[in-house]
Amino acid sequence: QVQLVESGGGLVQAGGSLRLSCAVSGIFFSVTSMGWFRQAPGKQRELVASINRDDSTEYTDSVKGRFTISRNNARNTVYLQMNSLKPEDTAVYYCNGVKSRYSWGKGTPVTVSS
Repeated sequence: QVQLVESGGGLVQAGGSLRLSCAVSGIFFSVTSMGWFRQAPGKQRELVASINRDDSTEYTDSVKGRFTISRNNARNTVYLQMNSLKPEDTAVYYCNGVKSRYSWGKGTPVTVSS
């Protein structure tokens, strides 16, 4: 049974930082491409960052230079360091596989005030 448990969200002022964590169980984590997704109110869920088994990463244009995705295979955890946060980053953030999708976790809400 796959479990994805996100944490680390909160309320932060514009320009601030947050570090999100996602604990993963039930999959061969070290060989799985993982991603962070977000869903803002009234919008579709979008992929914002991904990391492959070789630690190569990709980012959507709106977060390039501000967000950093990383992984710890020993802890089956994927992280998202978010710096220089903007109000438009406000959303619920989720992690999931990129090439294979699993049941979504509850996500962790991020609110950026102006």
